[in-house]
Amino acid sequence: MRVVFMGPPGAGKGTQAALLAARLGIPHISTGDIFRANVAQGTELGKQAQQYMDAGEYVPDTVTNAMVRDRITHEDCRPGFLLDGYPRTVEQVAELDAMLRSAGQKLDVVVELTVDIDEVVTRLVKRAQDQGRSDDTEDVMRHRLEVYAEQTAPLIETYSERGLLVRVDGMGAIEDVTERLIAVVIVN
Repeated sequence: MRVVFMGPPGAGKGTQAALLAARLGIPHISTGDIFRANVAQGTELGKQAQQYMDAGEYVPDTVTNAMVRDRITHEDCRPGFLLDGYPRTVEQVAELDAMLRSAGQKLDVVVELTVDIDEVVTRLVKRAQDQGRSDDTEDVMRHRLEVYAEQTAPLIETYSERGLLVRVDGMGAIEDVTERLIAVVIVN
């Protein structure tokens, strides 16, 4: 099964993506993890990514796409994978489509974890306070969520038009959310 997993900051996406991937027996592929692994291994792509990260800049699509392309060719991805944090742009959607097409594969489902924004803001502000991050105010959190919504809206629309998108309520106990995810992903 090949899954793209999406959700706003603070939705519990990383936790749920890891649990869902484990339940499906496929690797959970986070772009952050790919970046860190390439940097730690000193790969050419890792060196390129490190330059951007050190400057506090986004790693460009060319590097991100190459890292994802490489990662999904590993043997453990043969039965499938769960992508978390990729694609983030319509251009990356097209690139992922090309990667999969060249391998004779396709996406099975795109999961959007939905949440109550006010509750997520409260959760993120509390987490920032607990971690002593005074710059992560409610206004900053709301702005991040707005940016996420703006950036992902075209992706949501694209995958919805293709009939691949399923929305899952991300509110509640971790176990309950996981069971809702399993129920919709297994059906697809």
